[in-house]
Amino acid sequence: MLHLFYGMDFHTGITLICALLFVLVYEAINGFHDTANAVATVIYTRALRSQLAVAMSGLFNFLGVLMGGLSVAYTIVHLLPIDLLLNVSSAQGLAMMFSMLLAAIIWNLGTWYFGLPASSFHTLIGVIIGIGLTNALILNSSIVQAINIPKLIEIFLSLVISPLVGLMLAGAMVFLLRSYWSNTTKRRRIHMTPNEREKQDGKRKPPFWTRIALIFSVAGVSFSHGANDGQKGIGLIMLVLIGVAPAGFVVNINASDYDISRTRNAVNHLQQYYTQHQCTFNVANASFIPLETNRKVWSKSKSEISMRQELHCELSQAFIPIHRTNLLLSNLNSYDELSSEQRSHVRRLLMCLADIANKVAKLPETPAADKLLLNNLQPDLLYTVEYAPVWIIIIVALALALGTMVGWRRVATTIGEKIGKKDMTYAQGLSAQMTAAVFIGIASYTGMPVSTTHVLSSAVMGTMLVDGGGVQSKTVKNILIAWILTLPVALLLAGCLYWLALTLI
Repeated sequence: MLHLFYGMDFHTGITLICALLFVLVYEAINGFHDTANAVATVIYTRALRSQLAVAMSGLFNFLGVLMGGLSVAYTIVHLLPIDLLLNVSSAQGLAMMFSMLLAAIIWNLGTWYFGLPASSFHTLIGVIIGIGLTNALILNSSIVQAINIPKLIEIFLSLVISPLVGLMLAGAMVFLLRSYWSNTTKRRRIHMTPNEREKQDGKRKPPFWTRIALIFSVAGVSFSHGANDGQKGIGLIMLVLIGVAPAGFVVNINASDYDISRTRNAVNHLQQYYTQHQCTFNVANASFIPLETNRKVWSKSKSEISMRQELHCELSQAFIPIHRTNLLLSNLNSYDELSSEQRSHVRRLLMCLADIANKVAKLPETPAADKLLLNNLQPDLLYTVEYAPVWIIIIVALALALGTMVGWRRVATTIGEKIGKKDMTYAQGLSAQMTAAVFIGIASYTGMPVSTTHVLSSAVMGTMLVDGGGVQSKTVKNILIAWILTLPVALLLAGCLYWLALTLI
């Protein structure tokens, strides 16, 4: 890790340290903000003592980050404006990163202080939109093109659908348990609260198998949270490293000959596809490709960025970046053979090719078989660009796990005591926890970014509505207000910080 600072001047080194600390602080806050959701049910049903539950959650958050892959990591990153993604190492790109992280940290700390289960993921979406819109206003460019609209719609749908799914599934599960698992005295114990069971049996802990299920479910929720939210931190750290130390991180320096040949083959297949369909898809807005005609290095001035942002090439012009990519990758066995400037060039070209392949795949006139081909080519095109070294995954996992160990109590109290009008029963805790574990786990491995907070707090609400005598309107109102305000407040905060940072550059 120390090799990051070799050959780096003092100012750049300080910038890198500050940026990395910002990301790790954000991830630690994410840990204790969202972990409360994972441990609240298991603590309030007395399945585990709070200290053991939090330690266990921290461990499984750590394992989730390590084993979760990267399918979600770059989903969030791709919401940012394409000109900033292509020029992260510019002063403008660095201002974007610091503004985005600081705004997210401020809002997450504020909602945590008041014990509101707001979503760290929701906050991150808000700050990214704020950066994109502010960037468009500053450059006097199209607001519609400021952010990745299709990806944003996809994420918004997940934000809206996931709480509803959590509420309905958990409600349905506790309803089934009440209907079909309460016909004997032994089975009826699952519908008791810890206080009720203590009065009847002299015990506060759940029945044995219910307790085992609750313990496994808290492990599942924590693992899934690490796999989902930890990936977002990994994506942010990669943005930081590409911005501050581009020579070593714009592409995967450790990529094998096989990895590079995989990318090279994808470029060749893309070239064959465009050769066959050049006349069919002569669409003016098929993609945005930043091209250079007579220069080896792209300028990063605001005027040229604005010009490139408004440049939409016909599909036939995709042959230019394809040809240049083939020249750079031809007979290449290791990225060490390329200069720092050439590596940056490869990254930009591959990102542009993946972007145009994605947009052509979404054209209505593209046949289904071609859509499948183009969608399959995109991961190969970005295989050596969208990556993360093992040490980055480990430090993000540690930050999330350590954050899990502190500060969890405020939000856990809201989840466990203040949502329902009555105390939580074992069945309610089990239904909410199992729903969250399964749903978030599926989302993590399908690349769908969802909010642990939204899913689990909604699941608790669902169980209380079905089998808990209703919910406390004041608490639900505060949670809804936090959900509603998160996006606009994060958007405005990030936009103002970004504008301020650009004025000071």
